[in-house]
Amino acid sequence: MICYDIDDDSTRRRAEKLLLNHTRRVQESVFEGYFTSLQLQHLRNALTQEIDNTTDSLRFYPLCSWCSKTMHWQGTGMRTEDAAYYVV
Repeated sequence: MICYDIDDDSTRRRAEKLLLNHTRRVQESVFEGYFTSLQLQHLRNALTQEIDNTTDSLRFYPLCSWCSKTMHWQGTGMRTEDAAYYVV
C-alpha cells in the first residue's frame, strides 16, 4: 500500500500518474499494488524524485499475504487482487 500527502498540485499529478500506471487507487491518495522487490524499488525511486521532502509525505506499507487476506473495510470498494496474468 502506498499513500501520499503532497502539497503542490503539479507534483501531486505527476505522482498520481506514476502510481496509476502501477497500482490501483483505493482512496484519493491511497494506492494498492503487487510488486517484485525490483519493481517496488523502481517505483519508489521514481516517486521520491518527484516529491519535496520538506513539505510532502510519501509512505509505503508492505502487506504480507496473510495480512491482505484478512483486510476488512466498510463502505464502497473491493479487495485489490493480483492479476492472474499480465498483458505486455
